[in-house]
Amino acid sequence: MEQRFTFDGVAKLYDNARPLYPDALFEDTAEFAGLEPSNQIFEIGCGTGQATEGFARRGLSILATDPGAELIAVAREKLADFPQVRFEQTTFEAWPADQGGFKLIAAAQSFHWVAPELRLAKAAALLAPSGALAVFGNVPMPPELPLAATFGDIYARHAPHLAGPPVEAWYLPDGPFAEQLRQSDQFEAPTEHCYRWSRSHTSQSYIDLLRTLSSYRLLPADRREALLAELAGAIATQGGTFELQYETHLYLARRSNEA
Repeated sequence: MEQRFTFDGVAKLYDNARPLYPDALFEDTAEFAGLEPSNQIFEIGCGTGQATEGFARRGLSILATDPGAELIAVAREKLADFPQVRFEQTTFEAWPADQGGFKLIAAAQSFHWVAPELRLAKAAALLAPSGALAVFGNVPMPPELPLAATFGDIYARHAPHLAGPPVEAWYLPDGPFAEQLRQSDQFEAPTEHCYRWSRSHTSQSYIDLLRTLSSYRLLPADRREALLAELAGAIATQGGTFELQYETHLYLARRSNEA
């Protein structure tokens, strides 16, 4: 199974455990793209609709796509009160190249899963001449000491390859995507936004979150459970809760006239 397809097996947990996105992000995106209710948004990898809902609450029309049937089922139920949202089970790669003309293509925590050779080229091809691309992701910061040190010891014993920067670091300004977008011929120079916020976690809520991450889903079950049990115990020892700092990075770029 491809790593990006592992989320479908934990769709309801994914919806409950994954963090949302700052409201200001949707306002900034709508303003940049000049969105109106009649415009059509194409969303890549909608998951259970966390970002979809942010756009839908602003009266915008969305075609939300995802390869996961269970993820889409949760999103469709959650967004049943928004008739301007429709869902299609598909990957971005499989979407017909002749079905474009979108005012905005949005990818929330999903663009890194798209085939590198297609990401920007196909997005530009599916956009209307005045269209824009919005790519964003929540990046968790390392927990504070002493919890960070305790976590480091636990990962060193159970899953050393997970001790480094998280996959979400792809969305940081010094990560690979920002440079790819700046160097792209398909898009004009991007605008970048950073939103800083935090989320309080209990042992249970943090372990639930980790259970939705593909890198943890792919661990052998015994290693995964041993790792998660020790992480939960470390949080309990530190008082049972901790504050996890996040940065949400948003990249906005208009389609180039030469695309």
